[in-house]
Amino acid sequence: MRLFVLILIVFNQLSIFGCSSSESIDDRQIGTRPLFIQSSIQSGAQDVSFGAQTITLVFDQNIVLANNDAITLNGDKLSNVVAAFKDLKITVPLLKSTSYTLKIANNAIKGPTGLFADAITVSFQTKEGTDQSVKSKLVVSSASPQAEKLYGFLRENFGKKTLTGAMANVSWNTNEAEWIFKHTGKYPALNGFDILHLYASPASWINYSDTKVLENWWNANGVVTLMWHWNVPATNGSSDYKFYTKETSFDISKAVEEGTYENGIIKADLDKAADVLVLLKNKNIPILWRPLHEAAGKWFWWGAKDAVSYRKLWVLMFDYFQSKGLNNLIWVWTSETNDKEWYPGDAYVDIVSCDLYNRVDNNTILTVYNYLRSNYSDKIITLSEFGSISDFTSQWNSGIYWSWLMPWYDYNRTLETNSANFDEPNHQHANINYWKKIMASDNVLTRDQLPNLK
Repeated sequence: MRLFVLILIVFNQLSIFGCSSSESIDDRQIGTRPLFIQSSIQSGAQDVSFGAQTITLVFDQNIVLANNDAITLNGDKLSNVVAAFKDLKITVPLLKSTSYTLKIANNAIKGPTGLFADAITVSFQTKEGTDQSVKSKLVVSSASPQAEKLYGFLRENFGKKTLTGAMANVSWNTNEAEWIFKHTGKYPALNGFDILHLYASPASWINYSDTKVLENWWNANGVVTLMWHWNVPATNGSSDYKFYTKETSFDISKAVEEGTYENGIIKADLDKAADVLVLLKNKNIPILWRPLHEAAGKWFWWGAKDAVSYRKLWVLMFDYFQSKGLNNLIWVWTSETNDKEWYPGDAYVDIVSCDLYNRVDNNTILTVYNYLRSNYSDKIITLSEFGSISDFTSQWNSGIYWSWLMPWYDYNRTLETNSANFDEPNHQHANINYWKKIMASDNVLTRDQLPNLK
């Protein structure tokens, strides 16, 4: 009787698990192995776009990444690999005219039952020339040879190399770049300048018609970017000049109307700015020109009201500078993200940038970057200002490929280049340890690494 009961229990257990005489346990487990379905880049492809690319491999079931080191591209281990549901996403910078072999070993990908996917190999070739997803033609008419050469260099390197940059302390110097050089032995590739005191120039303390500092930087093989914290009278007829919305009654909606007081101020200022830019044009210096920045934030008077007035002001400036023959300008628009109504339009913008502060989480930075890449897919994307954000290498490994990056200045640290403060490695926005990590990366360019762009 006991033997009969035992046999009955075993029979019932087998019935519950549905085991038949023709199916073994091993056969059932093999059936749950993750199966590779397809890759966004097919093996054997010969014309793959280069630059920043995400390769997506799709499986027949949800997967997890079991061994990151078991995934290589041309023998190099990859760090930016993410498993999400049935997709394996691999973000990499690809060089032009290069053969690649992506290998995923048989211990890299695991399914829900704990079984591994078979080994996968995807071989492909990137196309020659420049990535066609980014427009090749500048928006200015008959761009200067130097502007075309600089833009072509940025376009060719977008997604492969990031230019390092430093911002002038206040307006018209290279103090921050000198501070970086003092502590690292290398100059950043790019220096930012600001004509915020244009209303006072020429004066004993500021004279923008003296362009020697920009000439020296350009002649030393550096790239120049120029912005404008545009100061206007605090009130009608005031000699006190401001650019913050809360400090001036200047009305942008009236500034773009013919015959108004504000319109007269705008036109006079544009004329004065054009005089400075013409001096640089005559020296054959191309300028990454970034006016009217952070408008949708509304903290500056040029963004205080509506997007329509802002776009009108941008076009007014663009057309006026065109009439002055300023073909050395590469036009950079700064997005606050989710502000497409403020975008001046493809006919007026070459490069799209953003300014980021206090962002230590790569995921939040990646969200911004992906927003800009998806909404302005034919534009170079750059980090025009930053302060206190995650380190460069971790950003790069997350698939964040800025064309250039530039921390804002620390006023007290670099105001006087012969002061004790200048000898200190700390910095409000990016200290020397931060810079040393940047300089150690193979994915950045410093001034000494730039080609002749003249």
